[in-house]
Amino acid sequence: MTPDHDDKKGDGTRPKATPDKAHGVLYLGIDLGTSRTSVASSNGVRETVSSWVGYPKDVVSRKALKRDILYGDDALAHRLSLDLYRPLASGVIQHSDAPDSAEAKAHLKAAQDLIRHAISLAKPRADELIYAVVGCPAQCSSKNKRAILDAVRPVVDSAIVASEPFTVAYGIEQLTDCLVIDIGAGTTDLCRMHGTFPTDEDQVTNAFAGDHVDQKLVELLGKSCPGASFTVHKVKEIKEKFSFVGDTRDPVHVDLPVNGKPTRFEISQQMREACRSIVPPMVDAIHKLIASFDSDFQSRLKNHVILGGGGSQMGGLREMLEEEMRERLGEGRVVRVDEPVYGGANGALKIAHDMPAEFWEKLK
Repeated sequence: MTPDHDDKKGDGTRPKATPDKAHGVLYLGIDLGTSRTSVASSNGVRETVSSWVGYPKDVVSRKALKRDILYGDDALAHRLSLDLYRPLASGVIQHSDAPDSAEAKAHLKAAQDLIRHAISLAKPRADELIYAVVGCPAQCSSKNKRAILDAVRPVVDSAIVASEPFTVAYGIEQLTDCLVIDIGAGTTDLCRMHGTFPTDEDQVTNAFAGDHVDQKLVELLGKSCPGASFTVHKVKEIKEKFSFVGDTRDPVHVDLPVNGKPTRFEISQQMREACRSIVPPMVDAIHKLIASFDSDFQSRLKNHVILGGGGSQMGGLREMLEEEMRERLGEGRVVRVDEPVYGGANGALKIAHDMPAEFWEKLK
């Protein structure tokens, strides 16, 4: 189980509560994301951390950092002293399709440590059982779901995995006649809701998401900013501050070093092009899910599209999707959830609350 406070050594160990000694249950909703991991708990705590885990490279770095594990932005800031892991890619644990490889084991350990840390942020008591619902991509394979469960189970008493767009829909109680789009870093997941648990046919996952925008922007800046030095981490920071897809906005200016000297570049066009690169695949997926739906209910679906996830915060995205839908489908109305960062975690927590006690007992 996880400690009820941050463990400076980072091992995150504590004895598990047992049913006969437990004083209640702490329910958790966990959005285990490629870029950010968010947790919402039944004790009212909500926290988010960027999905980085770092281990000191040697005795010097361990002495300098005075910790055995670093997490989130702290790990990223000290990455030159660390063996740095981003344990998730495309919304799943890296290398989980080859679970016996050294890379898979290293990323699984990093994922477990990240989950321990996220749960510790929820401040569980030592005498509580922990029941968790964890979000995963809409079309996550059975192997990848198993890898997520393998990472979660050592640090909780019972766990289930649920589709991320489904958790978003469940959290805002939109369970019928709507199409939910969850835009993360690794994947964009779409799910149509029609009053039942969604099937595989109701869901689409693609890799045109935040990381794709970052890589596209790296490519464009490399061509348009001669001599500039930058990392994908810097590009991600710029994107999160200035991202937009619309036709008009204030010019985007950034300072990038050229031969060590900060130099100003205007990158509005590059930012727009990179961000827009995820729109056509998204519209294709919307079209696919609506066109294959019961024709009597298609209009309801087109006029009830819900955007969630960190990528939903791109300036002008909602309006562009509506415009594209009207051109291809004749109509469309899109809204954004109030809390993009916590939408998945909030919904996962609600699912955890609503699951019968006997269901959790069977999973234990």
